[in-house]
Amino acid sequence: QVQLVESGGGLVQAGGSLRLSCAASGSTFTSYAMGWFRQAPGKEREFVIAIGRSGTTTIYTDAVKGRFTISRDNAKNTVYLQMNSLKPEDTAVYYCAANTFLTRRMSAYDSWGQGTQVTVSS
Repeated sequence: QVQLVESGGGLVQAGGSLRLSCAASGSTFTSYAMGWFRQAPGKEREFVIAIGRSGTTTIYTDAVKGRFTISRDNAKNTVYLQMNSLKPEDTAVYYCAANTFLTRRMSAYDSWGQGTQVTVSS
């Protein structure tokens, strides 16, 4: 399994931006598609966005379309989540996860980071 560490969370005002990073170690990064999930207080964890192993294919949930983008730097073993036009409803703990194929299905991901808190104030 690959080990994942997220960073970059914090407090931001509505309309602002944040960039999350997820650093991978312990295995061949290019073997994994990478996803971001989030869990808001009192809600189930949900899929946000994911990127394929080469970085050419992405999938995302409609709630973040046009606002969030995902990218990866395979030389740095890192995946990024750029979040723009943030809304209070984006407030959640954000988790990155790794899987051998690109999917939005949470149960398919078998390596997870510890999460990073994103809070968007109104």
